[in-house]
Amino acid sequence: MAIAKPATRPANPRFSSGPCAKPPTWTYEALMDAPLGRSHRAAEGKAKLAEAIDLTREILGVPDDFRIGIVPASDTGAFEMAMWTMLGERPVEMVAWESFGAGWVTDVVKQLKIEATSHIADYGQIVDMTTLNYDHDVCFTWNGTTSGVRMPNGDAIPTDRKGLTLCDATSAAFAQDLPWDKLDVATFSWQKVMGGEAAHGMLILSPRAVERLESYTPPWPLPKIFRLTKGGKLIDGIFRGETINTPSMLAVEDYLFTLKWGKSLGGLDALKHRADANAQAIWHFCAARDWVENLAVDPATRSNTSVCLKFTDPRITDGAAFAKAVAKRLADENVALDIGAYRDAPAGLRIWCGATVETSDIEAMLPWLDWAFAREIEA
Repeated sequence: MAIAKPATRPANPRFSSGPCAKPPTWTYEALMDAPLGRSHRAAEGKAKLAEAIDLTREILGVPDDFRIGIVPASDTGAFEMAMWTMLGERPVEMVAWESFGAGWVTDVVKQLKIEATSHIADYGQIVDMTTLNYDHDVCFTWNGTTSGVRMPNGDAIPTDRKGLTLCDATSAAFAQDLPWDKLDVATFSWQKVMGGEAAHGMLILSPRAVERLESYTPPWPLPKIFRLTKGGKLIDGIFRGETINTPSMLAVEDYLFTLKWGKSLGGLDALKHRADANAQAIWHFCAARDWVENLAVDPATRSNTSVCLKFTDPRITDGAAFAKAVAKRLADENVALDIGAYRDAPAGLRIWCGATVETSDIEAMLPWLDWAFAREIEA
């Protein structure tokens, strides 16, 4: 039976998983206070960078004795910086359940050539974190952006561990609880949950991570952009806003807007609530249909930010082509942009549900998904 084209469209059709939608109140005028054409080392630039660090700490509840630095090259740069400067002191447990985690495995095993044990789960699954040896260093993603699978909590990580935990938290920060007593390194990028601009990453270090940096020198050469110590001591200025290379003050201004927007809503609890409501709308939609379901097998590990879906209708003979056609039809109608599954992930859709997305837009988009599915099945 044909489904009529829905009458209502999302006010904002942007559901990309990165860069993600800007906050609903964002305008170009929000960037007018950016100190463009000025040195980032001038007093005004330093103050902006320090404010970004302070607001990040406040909203995420980062302990006072943890260091927060703004570093180049987005979350990738931040996590690479952590691996290249801290790993190698002891064996490593590498954990992956999606493509970005798999990339970190490749870096450690093939590039750094560190003694490592790899724990790999299929897309939609998650590694049993209780099986790891926490006397070793452990590298993992908190939220699998390309698989829609997240850590349900940090209970499996012992507080008395001997190794460091390095956590790629880029799709979790500002939308999920991060247990700071279980994390020694956490990284994320501005363009995910808060909808900031790309190219800058955040590096958060526990006192144990700082101790590792100051007591261990890796055997490989480090490019300048990765160096966090000088003369065996942490370069403290990096964690006060004195960045390693020149930051975009336009992007910094944009990040400050997102932080102030998040704080005005009520901080982390409000941001989590918005992401939860968005994801729940999609979960309810899937539960009422027999042709689509969540890629995450266990409901306890379903992401509330990068919600990944797979088509299950037996009439579909080419899943990749079908999913691509559905995504294109929705984009052509300007009701859902950039929602195809990640290129390395199973065929399907990936709908961003982070805090900058309005639940009303999710709810307006879902009938269009019904329509697009029906049109492609009938094609």
